[in-house]
Amino acid sequence: MQVGDVVEDFSLPDQDGNPVSLTQFAGKPVVLFFYPKADTPGCTIEACGFRDQFHKLQQAGVVVLGIFRDTVKAQKKFHMKYELPYPLLADANQTICNRFRVIKPKTMYGKLVTGIERTTYIIGPDQRLRHEYNKVKPEGHAEEVLALLKR
Repeated sequence: MQVGDVVEDFSLPDQDGNPVSLTQFAGKPVVLFFYPKADTPGCTIEACGFRDQFHKLQQAGVVVLGIFRDTVKAQKKFHMKYELPYPLLADANQTICNRFRVIKPKTMYGKLVTGIERTTYIIGPDQRLRHEYNKVKPEGHAEEVLALLKR
C-alpha cells in the first residue's frame, strides 16, 4: 500500500465485541495505529498518548483506532485499565495486520522474533492513505500525529 492508495474496507471486533469497519468513518480522517503488545511499556505510552490527545483529535474530527493481534478479552482489559476513549480492535487471526504488512521479523532481547512493527497510518476522509509512520517511537507520537493532522 502506497500513500494515495484507497485503503480497502475491513471489519474487526472492538474491545466489546462490536464490529467496527473502516467505511463507517468515511468522511473523517482516521488514525490507525498497530501496536506490538498490550500493557507493555511502549504500547502503554503510545496508547495513553492518544488517550491524552484524544480531545484535541476529536475536536479536529479525527477517529482513532488501535489494532493488535489479540483477543477481544485482552483488548477489553487493556482498554479498561488505561481508560482509553477510542476503540481497540482485535485482529486475533492477523488478517488486517497481514494486509497492512506490519508483522515483521525483529530482534527482542537478542533473539529474532516475528511481531508487529509499531506502525501508524493516517487515512484521509476519502479513505486514501495520507501518511505512514514506521518504527514508531511511542514517546510524543500522538503529538506528532496531531501536528501533522493540523497542517
